[in-house]
Amino acid sequence: MANTNTTTITHAEIQRPEPVTESAITALLKTPLGAHQDLFQILDSCQFHIDALIENDDNTECMALCGRLYAALEMLKFALKAPLPAHLIERLTVDVAEPDNYRGALSTDSETLREYCAALAMLLLQRQQSPEQSQHITGLLFELINVLVEDLKTPRFVRTDGGLAMISGEAVPGIH
Repeated sequence: MANTNTTTITHAEIQRPEPVTESAITALLKTPLGAHQDLFQILDSCQFHIDALIENDDNTECMALCGRLYAALEMLKFALKAPLPAHLIERLTVDVAEPDNYRGALSTDSETLREYCAALAMLLLQRQQSPEQSQHITGLLFELINVLVEDLKTPRFVRTDGGLAMISGEAVPGIH
């Protein structure tokens, strides 16, 4: 470090750079994932990560996003087994049911679809495929995440005189 009485000249290339504003990717990667999140928050996190991943070409950021997506999908595994909190039951409840409007695009259950997504995320993390294959796998993962999110956020319950019932007509045992 130079003293004040020195004749050393400071060059522009040696000076400390101005702080760079945090990018959206960096902010997303710093957002905590935790057990305190409910099902919808975890689904939102999955969607934010896959949206960022599909638009990104930087290898380092893609790996980080993919790792975080995989972590969110692992958290989703436990959220799918937990009982739904009252505020989510309310969001998944309608007054008048139209059963044909609530059908998912796939007949696969949510846990299997989550496993498919986790397997694709793990495949991307391994980086053994060509760039074109990575692009296709990322696109498929994007589509499957969106189907999963849409399916899990679709109303499931209808208010009846006797309380809540499933839109499909099934009984509501313990609500999940």
